[in-house]
Amino acid sequence: MKNMKYPIIYHPSYDIPLPENHRFPGTKYSALIKELETLGLIENYQKYVPKPAIAAHLSVAHDPVYIRAIETGNLSKQQQKKLGLPWSDALLQRSFLAPNGTLLAAQLALQTGVACHAAGGTHHAHWDFGAGFCVFNDLAYAARALIAMKLAKRILILDCDVHQGDGTASILSNDRDIFTCSIHCAENYPQKKANSNLDFSIPRGSGDVEYLPVVAQSLKDIDRINFTPDLVLYDAAVDVHNNDKLGLLKMTSDGIYQRDQVVLSHFKDRQVPIATTIGGGYGETHKEVAQRHSIIFAAVQSVFHN
Repeated sequence: MKNMKYPIIYHPSYDIPLPENHRFPGTKYSALIKELETLGLIENYQKYVPKPAIAAHLSVAHDPVYIRAIETGNLSKQQQKKLGLPWSDALLQRSFLAPNGTLLAAQLALQTGVACHAAGGTHHAHWDFGAGFCVFNDLAYAARALIAMKLAKRILILDCDVHQGDGTASILSNDRDIFTCSIHCAENYPQKKANSNLDFSIPRGSGDVEYLPVVAQSLKDIDRINFTPDLVLYDAAVDVHNNDKLGLLKMTSDGIYQRDQVVLSHFKDRQVPIATTIGGGYGETHKEVAQRHSIIFAAVQSVFHN
């Protein structure tokens, strides 16, 4: 519907302070909101603010012992190194907010057809440890929570981050009602891949011409196996971009826009609600990363407002 405002979920506490030379762009979340305001895209969205998740709820996807270690800030140096983020009160706050941001996006998408989380996609977090800048796994948490709340029976997680969603695949390996599909760079992190329900490995150095047909094939394969979800959680990450510092692929911004349009249109045509997360994106400046992350919001406007 042309005049409908779709949900955008964001919290000012998503930003985290990090050393200047740190690879993770800790303030990309507020930078993304500023970019959406500059582009005029924010006018198409209704803002929602998540509340922090509580430990009992997070335990659907994580070991209570690990959750308690996060709550109390009792991560060992080895655990912090694996996580890749220095401990701070801001990180603690964001860690409990962001999973509920994805859950809220999913709940709202079930009502409106689409909703966008201006964070999320923390797919390297495993059952009992964090890794790759990911504390808790918002995708696994949201999917299991929705099913436990009886808001959905079957959920598809479509992960287009350049890095494989190993934590998501591992946590959900025995969940028959949650289907995981990861499209990622074969040679990239993590070194040891998990087994998603469907995995598509893209060779290092691939660009739009090689990448986009794989996305189309993944959607055909999901249709072919006859997994019809009640909701899609879509990790619309932008670390596949040629400018990305950690990506190893050579996608253009236009290619990412086409990817997002294809995915959104596919599920809109099938009347399957879709909730988006921004996933990974790493660059020389937070503004450039924010510009890339704005692509999914532009694609939603294109697909759902026409």
